[in-house]
Amino acid sequence: MNNPWNNRRPSARPPRATPLPRTEAPAPPGGGRGNTDELRLFGVNAVLAAFNKRPQAVRKVYLLEALIPRMQPLLKWCVANRVGYRVVEDGDLNKLSGTTHHEGIVADVQRSPVLTLEAWLQDLPAGPAVALWLDGVGNPHNLGAILRSAAHFGVAGLLLPETSTLGISGAAARVAEGGAESVSLVRLPATAEAMRMLRQAGFGLAATVVDGGTNVFAASLPDRLVYVMGAESEGMDRQLAADCEQQVSIPGTGAVESLNVASATAVLLAQWAGARNS
Repeated sequence: MNNPWNNRRPSARPPRATPLPRTEAPAPPGGGRGNTDELRLFGVNAVLAAFNKRPQAVRKVYLLEALIPRMQPLLKWCVANRVGYRVVEDGDLNKLSGTTHHEGIVADVQRSPVLTLEAWLQDLPAGPAVALWLDGVGNPHNLGAILRSAAHFGVAGLLLPETSTLGISGAAARVAEGGAESVSLVRLPATAEAMRMLRQAGFGLAATVVDGGTNVFAASLPDRLVYVMGAESEGMDRQLAADCEQQVSIPGTGAVESLNVASATAVLLAQWAGARNS
């Protein structure tokens, strides 16, 4: 009986593509074949970042023939560790990823653990650090863009409220271009307890508001800072904003009401990083 998974050592000459069996189904949103412990990634940088950071998490790989030369290290690792990979058609990848933006590769990987706030603070090095508290952010493309900026500026963690359903999805990881593997996800306890623990660890909290806050370019920001980011449409919870030590805004021309939350995040992180390096 032919093995549908190609575990032969990859060569420079691409093997003949094999169509997926009918039993293969697209993953549910954010996951791999219904397994909540797995995530279905797609996009070259997202898959390579997961492989480079934690190769043992890779479970299965599907790719186009054209990507075999570029993916030699990944495929050789699959062969050596008896992890299945398959050469498939573009249409198969569309079904598996649920999008045409898969860039020729899909992989099922084990999810990274979401940390508790206590565990995250315990492992956090002393010195300057910046984190993002995402209050109601839910759009996966915005999350991906936030992760990309967070990785670029060295954000220590993305802090998720206890009631948040936000998590890394394939779409978010692709937009993050590998950034999802570089930033810890942290589950917060109840708001009051989370604030207490963060302040005890030396963090100041700055609520990011559309207007009425201190100009962020003129604000004095602490070395250990949590930016609290509001939802894309509703904005931030007013009580949460009032409970923060600072409220900051990004000044603009007024031609538009505000920046997209992902764009605002990049501006805010650049300001914090610039102040540390000046």
